[in-house]
Amino acid sequence: MDLRVRKLKNIELNRLSIEAFKSQEKRSLVLVLDDVRSMNNVGSIFRTADCLGIGKIYLCGITGKPPHRDIYKTSLGAENSVDWEYFENVETLLTLLKEQNHSIAALEQTDKSIDIREFKQESKPLALIVGNEIEGVSDKAILHCDTLLEIPQFGTKHSFNVSVSAGIALWELVREKK
Repeated sequence: MDLRVRKLKNIELNRLSIEAFKSQEKRSLVLVLDDVRSMNNVGSIFRTADCLGIGKIYLCGITGKPPHRDIYKTSLGAENSVDWEYFENVETLLTLLKEQNHSIAALEQTDKSIDIREFKQESKPLALIVGNEIEGVSDKAILHCDTLLEIPQFGTKHSFNVSVSAGIALWELVREKK
């Protein structure tokens, strides 16, 4: 077996243009950022959403909004390809999403959370909420949820970084629907 490897050049990856990405059909999955403080986390989440074809990101409360150099530093321009919208009040957004027939899930550790690997998404669109780096998903947002999801963890720390959590959860939800 030949173990020599050649990394692919960007041109060989056959990536979509921003226009092609925006025009393609997206997953019936949107992401809600509830008071995410770090612009670097916001940018990282935009980049992950682009890679996985997520429909839209909603930025709520104190979550930073593009354009911002710290968002761009980690998004690498994904804030231009992924649709996004800002809502000052997360409850207003969640009420609107419910009216639009979305199921609402939060990524949060509670006594009612289920292992994300066991979650079976309904046929209707899903809105996934990720929360603040310190406090998690707000209590007011949790009250709107149909489901609470948790990523199993096996170490001494009680949580992943919010952008890592979003990446793991989105991958699992996309993989499930593949």
